[in-house]
Amino acid sequence: MSTDTPQTPESDERLTHEELEERVVALEDRVADVESRDKQPKISIIATKGTLDMAYPPLILASTAAAFGYEVTVFHTFWGLDILHKEKSKNLKLSSVGNPNMSVPNAIAAFPGMDRIVTKMMEKQIADNDTATIEELLDTSLDMGVEFQACQMTIDLMGYDEDNFYDGITVGVGAATAIRDMAESDIQLLI
Repeated sequence: MSTDTPQTPESDERLTHEELEERVVALEDRVADVESRDKQPKISIIATKGTLDMAYPPLILASTAAAFGYEVTVFHTFWGLDILHKEKSKNLKLSSVGNPNMSVPNAIAAFPGMDRIVTKMMEKQIADNDTATIEELLDTSLDMGVEFQACQMTIDLMGYDEDNFYDGITVGVGAATAIRDMAESDIQLLI
C-alpha cells in the first residue's frame, strides 16, 4: 500500500472543533513569539529642558540606544527645543542657583554673571575632556537614524522659525504623535 502522505497516529483520528481551535491558538502564539524576537526594540525620549547640562542626557541616550539597535525618537518640547536650534544650541547656559551639585553656594550663585562663569567652566571641562559637542551628538545621532521631533505647539508659542533648526529635524509634530510613539515604544523616558 503506497500513499503520498505519511501516516501518523493523528491522521487516523478526527480532531474536534475545540481541539483544532486550541492548535490554531498555540500556533499563533508560537508565531507571535518568533515575530516579537525579530522586532526592533524602540525607545521614546521626551526632552523638556534646554540648559547645557540637560542637553546631553537625551542626546547621549539616543545615540547609545541607536548604537545598540534601537529605533529611537526624541520629542523636544518647550526649552528642550533649544537643543535642536542651530544658534541657541551653541549658547546653552548652566544655572548655578539651586543646583546642589555645584560647588558654588546659592548666596554667591545668585550674584549677577555667575551663570555665565559656571557655564564657561563647564564648557572648558567639556573641551578639556574632548567630550562631543551638542552639534556633534546631533549629527552622529541623525546619521544613526535617530528621529528628532520638534513640538509644533512650542515652535508656534516661542515664535521659532523652522528654518533655524538643524537639517534632518522633523518639525510639525504634535502631542498626539508623541503619545502614539510612546505607546508603541518598549522604553519611555522623560528628561
